Amino acid sequence: MDKDQDFAVSAEDSKAAYVLSNVAEVVERIQTFLPTKSLLRIASVCRLWRNCARRVLRTQQQLDWVSACGPSRSEVHGLCSILAEEVEKVFLLPKTVMAMVNCKAFPGQAYCYRQSKAKRSRHSPDTIEELNLLFPKGCDIMVVATPGIVLTPSGSCSTPPQEHQEGEAGFAVMFPGMEGVNIKPFHFCKKSISPSALKEAGLIDNPELRVVLLFVYEAYKPGGGHFLNELLEQLAKGKALVVGGLVESVLSPSRHCCSQGAYGVVGLALSGPKVQGASVLLDQDVNSPKEAEATLRRLKAAKIPERNTLGFMFACVGRGQNYYNNQTNVEADAFHKVFPNTPLFGLFGNGEIGCDRIIKDDCTLCDTGTNSLQHEYTTVMTLVHLG
Repeated sequence: MDKDQDFAVSAEDSKAAYVLSNVAEVVERIQTFLPTKSLLRIASVCRLWRNCARRVLRTQQQLDWVSACGPSRSEVHGLCSILAEEVEKVFLLPKTVMAMVNCKAFPGQAYCYRQSKAKRSRHSPDTIEELNLLFPKGCDIMVVATPGIVLTPSGSCSTPPQEHQEGEAGFAVMFPGMEGVNIKPFHFCKKSISPSALKEAGLIDNPELRVVLLFVYEAYKPGGGHFLNELLEQLAKGKALVVGGLVESVLSPSRHCCSQGAYGVVGLALSGPKVQGASVLLDQDVNSPKEAEATLRRLKAAKIPERNTLGFMFACVGRGQNYYNNQTNVEADAFHKVFPNTPLFGLFGNGEIGCDRIIKDDCTLCDTGTNSLQHEYTTVMTLVHLG
């Protein structure tokens, strides 16, 4: 009798295993609980699993990010150490990655400059190459170093953001491929910038361009200011939201046309009918928590949807704790109070780019010229919605 019972149980187990392994609806449902790297591994088991995995990946269009702060226990920056672990857990297939690290903890020259083995360290090209290996082939990765970092800790959108003007910190925002959204990275120096190059990057003569995130490096070098003015003059002719800041260096992507110490710009051009954006300028007169919150409520009036929306903060190194009478995290806290479910990322830099502007559907509010896009001792707060 026991043998009959065992046989019956075995038969039931076989039926359950068959359903779990061969019924597409069941397989697909199970796969939704797997992080992307595990999903890609099991997709090689059979055709059914592969087709189910592809359908699951098409539905995983949520943004994700990894943040790090505090000293690293290894030879690489803390962000790189944490990324190696956290990328295994994400539920998206990254197509574009935008990362920022603070230059004091990640010093060194731009990624495109080679170093000898004797001089390699935590900021060497090897570190960036290791970072590239964490993501799929064909994934565009942009990494910049800035004087300070603004980040939302990994985990929940509702976690309060943090301003890090001192100490080691960094973040990596991962964008999946999204219907109605086209994210294109660009990198120009004085040798490579031209109207045709700008057009190829989708920055001019592109009616679907909605948002431009740009980061200028070595702008204090002779000719750097003129370079930035010419670029902004071209971008100001369009209707896109243009925001960003002046950073210390570019770690990735590389351009072999750049000479050592040359100035240039990297960034992301965001196009497509599902992209929306809005920004406000906290000018020099905004120097109290109450005034910061009041300014950010103007950004709330843009009525940008919360789902798949990121906040960006581009602040002057002269702001922060010292600007607010030794009060810490004032502007990040004000943002979180107004937008409690939107993660915030950004930098403290050597200059700010942006203005009061709203981009929704085919509507653009607040036309601006080149002069009103460049600022000092200000903060540009931005919302970017990706459908």
